[in-house]
Amino acid sequence: MPLPHTDAALVEVVEAKGSTPREAGAAMLVTADGIVGTIGGGTLEWRAMRAARALLSRGEDEARLRVPLGPEIGQCCGGYVTLVLRRASEADIERLEAVEARATRLALLLFGAGHVGRAVARAVHPLPFDLRWIDERPDACTGEALVIHAANPLTEVEAAPAGAAYLVLTHSHARDFELCEAVLRRGDAAYLGLIGSATKRARFVKGLEALGLDTKELVCPIGSATIRDKRPAVIAALVAAELIAVMNKKTGGAKE
Repeated sequence: MPLPHTDAALVEVVEAKGSTPREAGAAMLVTADGIVGTIGGGTLEWRAMRAARALLSRGEDEARLRVPLGPEIGQCCGGYVTLVLRRASEADIERLEAVEARATRLALLLFGAGHVGRAVARAVHPLPFDLRWIDERPDACTGEALVIHAANPLTEVEAAPAGAAYLVLTHSHARDFELCEAVLRRGDAAYLGLIGSATKRARFVKGLEALGLDTKELVCPIGSATIRDKRPAVIAALVAAELIAVMNKKTGGAKE
């Protein structure tokens, strides 16, 4: 998030009642020619931007704005928000940058650069994940700027940050098993997804539990328990949605 180098107003949701696009604590910075962050978009955000710029132009320090989210602003949420607008300090700017970065990103290790791996990488790349995409085959890494060649991908599991998510989609069932074992031995994964069928899951569960590992967090098949579609792009879309749900749970989610 770039820090503004001109006067900025901090707009913060201090109260949110009923159905609202963002929760109390959500904030954004408004300058004369741009914004950083969001309080939910739409007419609510437009009104807040206009009020914040008026505050800056008048040289005021603080204002308060209560906005009902009803037909009068073209919305049907049914709730209301109370906003506090104030001239932003450097501390406000740095705090917002830190909060946004911490609350909205999840470390994701993606193992495998086959058809599904490539589709998943494309699907999650614009989303709020810190993606580390790994394959041990040098030829699989050509033509993809994002993929990292790792001769021993198990070292990537060892070096991963606590609370990371893992997707295991390699070319080898044996390597898949080793990666799942390494992740489960760490015991701190936010998510462990394994590509494969229910039969593959049953075999892996049997082998992993024989090693004394708890497999209840192993997700296989990945993406959806009800939608059966083997097209890589569809699998990728379903997996991305699954990961967003994991991240939302991990970070507390957006409250209505």
